[in-house]
Amino acid sequence: MISAASVAEIIATYAKHGWLFRRVLLSDASRKALADRADELFADVDINTSRLDAAWFSRPPKPGETAWELRYLGDIAYAVLEYVDEDSAGFETALADVEARMAEAITRKHQA
Repeated sequence: MISAASVAEIIATYAKHGWLFRRVLLSDASRKALADRADELFADVDINTSRLDAAWFSRPPKPGETAWELRYLGDIAYAVLEYVDEDSAGFETALADVEARMAEAITRKHQA
């Protein structure tokens, strides 16, 4: 689990580079650990329960597609970038696929 200060730093770094903080995925343990700072850290984003602790950021790089990056909030600096059409019927499925790929990769890294 990453500290609240580290989460705030990650969010600030992405904002500095033009990324929008869109969503956060938190395990039950992380939700409890960050409860005191949740309003401050996650005021404007959806908080989703997950087995993965990660934050979604986006920015539009070109017409029709938006870059969405999932940044792991843990002991390993890891992110996955996906270009998606937010108006597509498969948008949420595409994000869910990225979340599954990240969860699998993080599990492998922790087992190594």
